[in-house]
Amino acid sequence: QVQLVESGGGLVQAGGSLRLSCAASGHTVSRYGMGWFRQAPGKDREFVAGISWNGGSTSYAESVKCRFTISRDNAKNTVDLQMNSLKPEDTGVYYCAADRYIYSGSSPYGYDYWGQGTQVTVSS
Repeated sequence: QVQLVESGGGLVQAGGSLRLSCAASGHTVSRYGMGWFRQAPGKDREFVAGISWNGGSTSYAESVKCRFTISRDNAKNTVDLQMNSLKPEDTGVYYCAADRYIYSGSSPYGYDYWGQGTQVTVSS
């Protein structure tokens, strides 16, 4: 089975930047769709960004468009999320997800594997 481990979270002031990384092991994800989700305190897990198996197609939640960028390096078996112009409402636990059937959409039910998450806190 695929194991996913997120890293790069932390505390940052509003307007700052963070880069999250998701490292996969156990099986290559070079042909898997990948996504990032987040969960704020008291809220449901929500879609942030998705990327197709070859990186040719990306999608973003409206709230993060033009601020976040998802990318992947299939040679390293990693998926990154560059987050710029961070806002307090971006605070939450960020999760990496993978789908073995190349799904990269907004529904969490479309993904087969999940990381344990990394905390992102944006102060005002």
